[in-house]
Amino acid sequence: MCRKRALIATVLAPMALVLATPVFAADPPKAASAKAAPAPVKASPQQRAEARRLDPLAQAAFWGAEFEVDAGDAEAGAGLAKALRALGRADEAAVAATKGLIAHPDDTGLLLELARAHIARGQGFYAIEPARKVAALSPKDWRPLTLLGVAYEQAERDEEAEAAHRQAIALAPNEATPMANHAMHLAAKGDLAGAEVQLRRAVTLPSAGIQVRQNLALVVGLQGRLPEAEKLVRADLPPEQVANNLAYLRAAVGQAGQSRSWDAVRAGGGR
Repeated sequence: MCRKRALIATVLAPMALVLATPVFAADPPKAASAKAAPAPVKASPQQRAEARRLDPLAQAAFWGAEFEVDAGDAEAGAGLAKALRALGRADEAAVAATKGLIAHPDDTGLLLELARAHIARGQGFYAIEPARKVAALSPKDWRPLTLLGVAYEQAERDEEAEAAHRQAIALAPNEATPMANHAMHLAAKGDLAGAEVQLRRAVTLPSAGIQVRQNLALVVGLQGRLPEAEKLVRADLPPEQVANNLAYLRAAVGQAGQSRSWDAVRAGGGR
């Protein structure tokens, strides 16, 4: 995520002038008489609330400008990291969150975004420390635990992953995300039937979104029930995406081993 936006700096070198007569020296230089540019002003709480409803590209521009005004603004740093991650720029998201943590090392929003960014870039090992820190700071928060579960999976520490997922579900039995993440953990281990049970429970919860329903379609399809999977996919996605997903499922079902394709599908999981 190291493709940082380039800042163009123009440096004006002052010129030392040897003046012929005192009359020129007495004249005030133009630069001194020019008015100073007004200091940048941060957005109001209302403007920030409106920005959260924008698309990821517009959010990245908004929070990027806010973060330039004040690199110690934890909300702006977390907002920028989240928007960059949504745009698929996970490396840059990690950089933004890391910069924000310099001024606010215990900010849970920044720590969570750093963990999510590392997971999104497939480097779950580096998500473990920030997720653990949030879990210690907020022991009743399920979010760091479900992220820990995914991070441990990417670090190939399956027993710790299973324990973290179960802890997250115990803390938030009515939240879809921890249940869905545990289901994907089961699926990655080859327990597609167990994953389906979890996902069918998750999709009934009010917090379930498109991703949870599409995970259910994936798990159903990988068990060879393609007509049922197609019905689930079509409920949320446009025709071109449906065609792509179904093509993947047909190819995956036809393969002797599903592990390679499965790894490609779940890379970066964890909300």
